[in-house]
Amino acid sequence: MEALILTADKKLECRETALDPVPGMALIRVAYAGICGSDLHRGYGGGAYHYPLIMGHEFSGVIEQSAENGNITAGTRVVVFPLLPCGRCAACETGDLAQCADYDYYGSRRNGGFAEYVYVPEKNLLPIPDTVPLHHAAMTEPCAVALHGVNKLGIRPGDIGAVFGGGPVGNMAAQWMRLGGCSKVFVVDIDPVKLDIARSMGFIGVEAQDGDPVTAIRRYNGGRGVDRVVEACGHPTTFRQAILAADRFGHIVFMGNISGDFVLSPADFSVILRQELTIRGTWNSRVMPTGKNNWTTAMEYMDGRLNLSPLISDTPSLSDGPRIFEAIIGRKKFFNKVIFKIGGDL
Repeated sequence: MEALILTADKKLECRETALDPVPGMALIRVAYAGICGSDLHRGYGGGAYHYPLIMGHEFSGVIEQSAENGNITAGTRVVVFPLLPCGRCAACETGDLAQCADYDYYGSRRNGGFAEYVYVPEKNLLPIPDTVPLHHAAMTEPCAVALHGVNKLGIRPGDIGAVFGGGPVGNMAAQWMRLGGCSKVFVVDIDPVKLDIARSMGFIGVEAQDGDPVTAIRRYNGGRGVDRVVEACGHPTTFRQAILAADRFGHIVFMGNISGDFVLSPADFSVILRQELTIRGTWNSRVMPTGKNNWTTAMEYMDGRLNLSPLISDTPSLSDGPRIFEAIIGRKKFFNKVIFKIGGDL
């Protein structure tokens, strides 16, 4: 099969490779697979667990061969929950699989979706609704991550929200905030294209390079901060700004995987205390309980109340992989969500 293989740090090759059968698992023919920010760190930042590695944990496909004694038949369109829990620890017993103490993971600890075929346990497969195309279904994982974080905010109807980071996950977080009841949502970014996308979707775009975005948000909001804030950049500056943008009794979710040291001055820390802010972390998403979870909800809302098309900037082939990664890392042009078209609309 053809696969995009990370052979060493900063070295990707698209070539034929063997796929060994895995007894008991379903064989998935991959249709589309998205590039995540973690793939950039893994491939071009020395973050791989081992080499060679086939990255990719955001992927959709079709069951080529059903699992032994499985209930999902061949030909079914599916998305893959990429985390393989141990099934033995306390977190697994409560269904908090993202907190598993000894997990495996497609695209990082084991080979993932940047390939034509992958073997997957049936319990990690979720059927795709007929209304959702396969290339949108490949965005289920980041969409579910955004929903999982937003669910921690406790949004009330009429709340005002802000998201720091207008990329795909930040934009999806803003959409979930509006769907959850926020009357208006500010989206902060430094990229004018991402801000234009946000504005076209009815959000208030705030250009961070034009001055202090916290001051801008308060100016737009009649001098007040906002009720609910999501930090989706992972930058120390935006972590601080997320705190300062919150109004009294505001709720903040830190979603971005931070890069660099996060330091607060005594005055900034005092804001947390005096305004009685609630700050929560979030990690991954929930695929439990079966039938009604972050993943099933994400797909239920796709292509209706959740708009994904404007977020997809490129759908290259696997053979374009090395060039695409180099271009993203080198910031050679605008990229938003990049999704490899592998099997396509099978």
